[in-house]
Amino acid sequence: MGERGGEKMILQALYEYYQRKAADPDSGIAPEGFVGKKIDFVVVLTADGSYVRVDSLQQPKGKKFEGKEFFVPEIGKQSEKHANAGNDANLLWDNSGFVFGIGNNAEKKRISFLETILKYYPYPPNDVQAVINFLSAQYSKDKPFEQLINHQEYSESIISGQPNITFRIDGQSRIITEEEHVKEALLDFKSNDEIVGNCLVTGDSSVPIEPNHMVTKRVIGAQTSGANLVSFNSDAFCSYKKKQSANAPVSKSAATAYTKALQYLVDSGKNRFRFADATFVFWSQKHDYFEEVFPAFFQFPQKDNPDADVQAVKALYDGVFTGSISTDSDKRFYVLGVSPNAARISVRFWHQGPISEFAGKIQQHFDDLEIIRSPKDTGRYSLFWILSAMAVENKVDNIPPNLAGQIFQSVITGIPYPITMLQQTIRRVRATQNVTRLQAGVLKAYINRFYRIHSTKEKEIAVALDPENMNPGYRLGRLFAVLEKIQEEANPGINTTIRDRFYGAASSTPITVFPQLLKLKNHHLSKLKSVGRKVNFEKLLGEIIDGIPPDMPPYLTMEDQARFAVGYYHQRRDLF
Repeated sequence: MGERGGEKMILQALYEYYQRKAADPDSGIAPEGFVGKKIDFVVVLTADGSYVRVDSLQQPKGKKFEGKEFFVPEIGKQSEKHANAGNDANLLWDNSGFVFGIGNNAEKKRISFLETILKYYPYPPNDVQAVINFLSAQYSKDKPFEQLINHQEYSESIISGQPNITFRIDGQSRIITEEEHVKEALLDFKSNDEIVGNCLVTGDSSVPIEPNHMVTKRVIGAQTSGANLVSFNSDAFCSYKKKQSANAPVSKSAATAYTKALQYLVDSGKNRFRFADATFVFWSQKHDYFEEVFPAFFQFPQKDNPDADVQAVKALYDGVFTGSISTDSDKRFYVLGVSPNAARISVRFWHQGPISEFAGKIQQHFDDLEIIRSPKDTGRYSLFWILSAMAVENKVDNIPPNLAGQIFQSVITGIPYPITMLQQTIRRVRATQNVTRLQAGVLKAYINRFYRIHSTKEKEIAVALDPENMNPGYRLGRLFAVLEKIQEEANPGINTTIRDRFYGAASSTPITVFPQLLKLKNHHLSKLKSVGRKVNFEKLLGEIIDGIPPDMPPYLTMEDQARFAVGYYHQRRDLF
């Protein structure tokens, strides 16, 4: 988890987010003490606990059948995964293995299910008493639950031990776990072995401390059963002989809240994105339009609407200027990146700050990428397209695993872009012998941000052609573009140009190529029919060459190769 202070800050932010979402009845996040689970079957009982029937709540979904989701009591880790002992039943709901005693440790499971109800309900209300009566009567039989296990329609599913079961009293509309007394039972219950202490998240004192925090599921690459954000599963993580979470005490209430918030974010289609083995989630302190448009930066193209991601990114950028995203907003915004580490979750990235700061950093990123383009080009592209511009065959899967996360971190924090971004883009430009608009923008962004942050006197690369830029790499790129244009006009319909043969060498070891190309251009100029066009080219060549040192550079550094590419792109756009 990193430093203890960072851990505390993350948990507090998640806790606050849970409070915000739990206050919204339409959010879909489970209230305190409850967890969202799909219930497959409901056993219907009479008021005295006699069996009436079993109702299926399963509906077809694809090739499978799924139950209906309800908020059911969450009394421990068993709501996500049972231990193997068979003594950790859930309250008034569980899988058929526990409710009906099926599979390994069948008797232990049955007893655990009944004892859990009695533990939370020393004075059970009528409907809970009906469930107790039903279970007790069944346990006294030679073949308990025979009607259910041998059910004509549902037998195969029930005896698998997998479907979730709960109860309902005949004539009542709600299942028993939805009754108000369940909340009261959870609040009133006091465990004899509770650890009491001060909560690091809320600051509350003398509160029950959660010994084993809940797991978070569906973090990419993590165990399917889930992994802990906070855990102390080795003596090396413990201090002063404290056990488990007593090393960093978090109240049961706060632990439940932050884990639910994190799970909600991980499962969200709007507040989560994934790159390689990292899962990123984000949220705002209070509801803000920025939280809705922020995902646009990471959107992948949609098959049914290929322009949706470009339009969304444009809305994100334009929002700063239209006022829909306030650069004065002091609302906090949070981004958390996690990756798997055995049974734990490692924090890879954590950044928080005012929305105004995030908006400003994103605006700066797009300003850094800005480069001359056609009027039809929106100029705003998601991270997918930036990665695609530096990937073999433009397939994002071909980029180094950590590059996406590094670029994202640069965008959000304003630090220099990773040098891998420069290297990958240069490599792709040389491989394809061409410079696209987005590649030129990426190279410009890297160079300008690096030298701006390091406060050098190096001239920033402009958005469009800059005749005042005297950098040799930039000048040579311009020169190469003009020589190519002369060749094209001298040979209309030509299929291959000097770019296809010489770009790689010209951009890296110019001394080996340009003397030959400058001789060749005399031949091409002589073929031009327009004297005026020939004169214009000669003037342009003179202007460019005047800025190049007499001793042509024998090689160009990686940064100057980037300037070469941008100079080439600028000059080509200007010529056309």
